[in-house]
Amino acid sequence: MKKNKLIDHTYLKAFGTKKEIDKLVSEAKEYHFKSVCINPTHVKYCSEQLHETDVLVCTVIGFPLGANTVETKVFETLNAISNGADEIDMVINIGKFKEGDYKFIEDEINQVCQAAMGHTVKVIVEICYLTDEEIKKAAEIVARTNAHFIKTSTGFGTSGATIKAVKIMKANVGDKEIKAAGGVRTASDLDNFVKAGATRIGTSNGVKLMNNETGNEY
Repeated sequence: MKKNKLIDHTYLKAFGTKKEIDKLVSEAKEYHFKSVCINPTHVKYCSEQLHETDVLVCTVIGFPLGANTVETKVFETLNAISNGADEIDMVINIGKFKEGDYKFIEDEINQVCQAAMGHTVKVIVEICYLTDEEIKKAAEIVARTNAHFIKTSTGFGTSGATIKAVKIMKANVGDKEIKAAGGVRTASDLDNFVKAGATRIGTSNGVKLMNNETGNEY
């Protein structure tokens, strides 16, 4: 796959204005990235701006903590889809996962998938808070659900994707795909994550990666 089509071109900062979103959309059109990944408030606008292009609109649900109720995540998802979202990146309830309530996690993922009505769902497990064994368990849970991807990170935790975590996911997530997000700053980083098993890269450094420059953000 071409490098540009691996990239979810991302802007998730709290203080983003129309100026930043217009820049993101313009860059996505120019480089034909797989998607723009933006906060829900920008979904409708981005959908309108990217209509009839090959760039998808991805948004985040339960972001960034994952601690919303399932009902709230379902509503967020329905709202995002109605506003034109093509893909949903949801954060699991990390506290429930750490408690070992795996049925809760599986159920909330499947409820979001149902609300997404067939659109791609990526499940963010926020690996910076998990042990290797917990990453393995999270991948096994996602493998049993109707989600399409497991995703490493929000970019708002203590750290982002690691090669080790992606390899653990690859070995345990069955036929689901893997999105590595957070800390992909160089073309070499991207290549290494793809070799480890990632099929999508979430980064705000997309333009720099395409131009073989070094990025310094999510």
